[in-house]
Amino acid sequence: MTALNTIEEIIEDILLGKMVILMDDEDRENEGDLMVAAEKVTPEIINFMVLKGRGLLCQTLTETMARQLGLTAMVAHNTEQFGTNFTISIEAAEGVTTGISVFDRARTIQVAAAPQSTPMDIVSPGHVFPIVAKKGGVLERNGHTEAGCDLAQLAGLAPSCGIIEILNEDGSMARRPDLEVFAKLHGLKIGTIADLIEYRRSLLNQKVPRSAKATPRVLEPA
Repeated sequence: MTALNTIEEIIEDILLGKMVILMDDEDRENEGDLMVAAEKVTPEIINFMVLKGRGLLCQTLTETMARQLGLTAMVAHNTEQFGTNFTISIEAAEGVTTGISVFDRARTIQVAAAPQSTPMDIVSPGHVFPIVAKKGGVLERNGHTEAGCDLAQLAGLAPSCGIIEILNEDGSMARRPDLEVFAKLHGLKIGTIADLIEYRRSLLNQKVPRSAKATPRVLEPA
C-alpha cells in the first residue's frame, strides 16, 4: 500500500483550495471522497469532481449553518444505513441560470458557505445536496460529512466542503487500491477519517506538533 499523507498535509492543501481524498473504514462505507473547502470552490474544481469523481456532488454544513439557511431535513424519518443527514436540495437565489452547470453549482456552494447568507440567498429544490454534520464532528460520527466540516474548520475556513464519492470508470466504487492510483495520477493528497479522528483527539490533548502552514485549532461545537 502507498504511504498516506498526514492530516497536517491534508489541512495545508485544504487551505490552499486544493482537492484532497479522504477514505473511511473498510467495514463502513469503504469509499473515498474528493473534498474541497466550500469557500475555495471554483467551476474548474467542480468540473473535475463531477467528471472524475462521478458520484453525487454534496456540500457538508454544520448544524449552525443549516439553521442559518433555514434548511429542513430531506425526510422526516431517516432510515439510511449510516444516518446521512441530507437536507432539501438547494440553489443560489441569484447569479445562476438553470443551476446544473459547474459555474452554477460552484456559485451555490459558495453562497451556502458564506457567513452572511440567509434563507433569502437560496432556493429549493436545486442541484446541490447539503448534508448536515454532527456537532462533535468526526469524534461523534466517523463520516465524510463530519470530516469535510472538520478539515475546513481546522484550516481556518468556513466549516463546509464540497464532496463527491469517487467511482471507477466502470461505475463501481473505488476502493483503497483504486484511490491510491487516482491520487497519484492527479497529484492529490490522500488520508483517512481514522487519522483525522486521532488528530483531533491529539489536538484536544494539546499533543499535536503545530508544524502545518495552516495553524490548526481545537474545534468548538457548531
